[in-house]
Amino acid sequence: MRKTLAPKPPSFAALVQQFFTEYLVAQRALSPRTVACYRDALLLFLDFASRQLNKIPTTMRLADIQPDLILAFLDHLEQDRKNSVRRRNLRLTALRAFLKFAGRRDVASLHDVERALAVPMKRFERPMLNYLTRAAMVAVLGQPGESWSSQREHLLLTASVEQPSLLKKRVSPHILRHTTAMHLLQAGVPFNVIALWLGHESPMTTHRYVDADLAMKEKALGRLEAPDARIRRYQAPGALIRFLRTL
Repeated sequence: MRKTLAPKPPSFAALVQQFFTEYLVAQRALSPRTVACYRDALLLFLDFASRQLNKIPTTMRLADIQPDLILAFLDHLEQDRKNSVRRRNLRLTALRAFLKFAGRRDVASLHDVERALAVPMKRFERPMLNYLTRAAMVAVLGQPGESWSSQREHLLLTASVEQPSLLKKRVSPHILRHTTAMHLLQAGVPFNVIALWLGHESPMTTHRYVDADLAMKEKALGRLEAPDARIRRYQAPGALIRFLRTL
């Protein structure tokens, strides 16, 4: 009985091409801007990896992408290219997406891919969402004159007279988007509806608006009753405490 040979896995170069043409564009239908972000991340990594490994990208293998190489690349982004932690994590997200795709196409390299995927994201303080109050929004959207200059002056000056807090804010189309979403949330519109309106892939992204609204947090905490039970403080073993204090 003739033994069936396993198909030869695609080359590294073929995996990169398939990742962009088949997965990102054809299957996920991502926008050109998003595809460009993935492209830039892969270009930066391949340029760094080729210098570290002394290989041209076409001769690389998935097994070459080890955790140490990825960590060195991420340090290069932060220290040499002065990227923020958020930008660093975005580059890592693109690389992880490629590795997950490649691991399904090259099963023999799956162990190396899993080790590479273990490189974690770096924690950073996410800035609070900026938005306008309802009064400030009404001031921005007030009734200017018919001329273009009147409308411009109203947007830049008249609104700030009614709402002085606008002078300290940077009002942009993105801020207006946040403001609309926040007002919908404060009006009781469900999360899934707001997520659909914003175009969020996951409703979890919309929960950031709750984090930004301290009034909603205080209202939710006000509904809670203080517990009657007395909370006992945990006493850890002495050896454990000594170990932790040496860190």
